Amino acid sequence: MITVQIAEIKHVKAIVNVCIEAQWATYKELYSKEYIEQIISEYYNEERVYKEVTETGRGWGGWFVALDGEEVVGAGGGGMTGAREAEIYVLYLKPTRRNEGIGSKLLHAITLQQQELGATIQWVSVAKDNQKAIPFYEAKGFRFQHEEEAYEKGVHEDYISLRYAREVGK
Repeated sequence: MITVQIAEIKHVKAIVNVCIEAQWATYKELYSKEYIEQIISEYYNEERVYKEVTETGRGWGGWFVALDGEEVVGAGGGGMTGAREAEIYVLYLKPTRRNEGIGSKLLHAITLQQQELGATIQWVSVAKDNQKAIPFYEAKGFRFQHEEEAYEKGVHEDYISLRYAREVGK
């Protein structure tokens, strides 16, 4: 049975591993190898994830982990970006564990946390042509809002992010 909880220090290495595996599985056909390596190096290293597990607040609610027993099979997190607006910053699964409802459980846990902080609108950025994420978020009620340049840019790359939003207010 899959359970979801706030991550603990003992989960740091597994979070990093899940995110790295998911990066390659999700983006190898969409982004250059150099760009993926840049993102992994900056965001999915043990030092950064340790800090994100131990230092949380309104802007970053901490990592949530999906556990199958003791094994981390998914990880995600988000935070508040305004008085009533929230963002899903990251939500990844082990590539072999997709389509089991794990992503839905992680999204639900992050959403509840954000609602408790007053969120009525929830945002997410999805890479253009990411057919692993787009159908998932659309099925959860997110609606396309606009395109923008990807948050991180490589030297010669013009990647596009699609911005989606949904209402989550009570």
